[in-house]
Amino acid sequence: MRWQNSLRTAALAAMLVAVGAVADAAPPAAPEPTPVAVNGKLSVCGNTLCGSGAPVQLRGMSTHGLQWYGQCVNDESLDALAHDWQADVLRISMYVQEGGYEEDPERFTAMVNQYVEAATRRGMYAIIDWHMLDPGDPNYNLERARTFFTEVARTHRDKPNVLYEVANEPNGVEWPAIKSYAEQVIPVIRAQDPDSVVLVGTRAWSSLGVSDGADEQEIVDNPVDAGNILYTFHFYAASHGEDHLRTLSRAADRLPLFVTEFGTQEASGDGGDDFAMAQRYLDLMAEKNISWTNWNFSDDHRSGAVFEEGTCDSGPYTGTEPLKPAGVWVRERVR
Repeated sequence: MRWQNSLRTAALAAMLVAVGAVADAAPPAAPEPTPVAVNGKLSVCGNTLCGSGAPVQLRGMSTHGLQWYGQCVNDESLDALAHDWQADVLRISMYVQEGGYEEDPERFTAMVNQYVEAATRRGMYAIIDWHMLDPGDPNYNLERARTFFTEVARTHRDKPNVLYEVANEPNGVEWPAIKSYAEQVIPVIRAQDPDSVVLVGTRAWSSLGVSDGADEQEIVDNPVDAGNILYTFHFYAASHGEDHLRTLSRAADRLPLFVTEFGTQEASGDGGDDFAMAQRYLDLMAEKNISWTNWNFSDDHRSGAVFEEGTCDSGPYTGTEPLKPAGVWVRERVR
């Protein structure tokens, strides 16, 4: 997301308690068949994601930054996501800066691993999101990324449900620099997890370049030299209208895509919801078989957080009562 947040001491304390609860709890009985049981290990076939030999569209949620809202990712909320929402996928957004991995690599790596295990127990797919944002050049964090992805790919290499997102929203940098970064990080992952699906961020906050006046042609002409990858696209319906929608539609016929972040509101993650435009995007993604995760699974005060403020203190998380309007809307569409 294109905002910065302040570090919240109370949230950090609650986050640590939540992580421990997720780690120590007995595995809940996930209903069968789960998304992973149905689709197995995923791969990229043509311009789409496939599982068990057939195209698959994953639908789910992205966490907010773990350093601020890790307490919202707990056993009760994940049970609701898996069983009440019937989500296929959890995107685990680990910020690199802004109080994240850069400050305590060991702790944040452990948090990500805990949440991957929690998603796995519930039969959901897990996206490990290297949430770089500021600075916008992913090469700034290249050595950190190599260390992190070596560790998490080694840990989860035998799981069928883990995808790796190597750069959240590159910005202020040209496509060749992003491509170079991806081509240095992907081999690190593949050395540990050879058959994994990797998600590659695109220029201008993962807009395929359209937010900088470019488009997908720069990727078509100069693709990342790796197989089994998808390129990411992000949109916020109240800010990103016809140009972004047309770009996504056109690019989906030429490139494998995954919308790893979107909202019904403005690009800040706040403001009024444009459900009509958001529905046009969702209709297109259904038509083109593009998987997606919505931003975000927290009780932040902004309109893009699905839960009402204070929900993560004690729940409940099921049904529509604890949800903001955007939460009610997206829950229905995940289901």
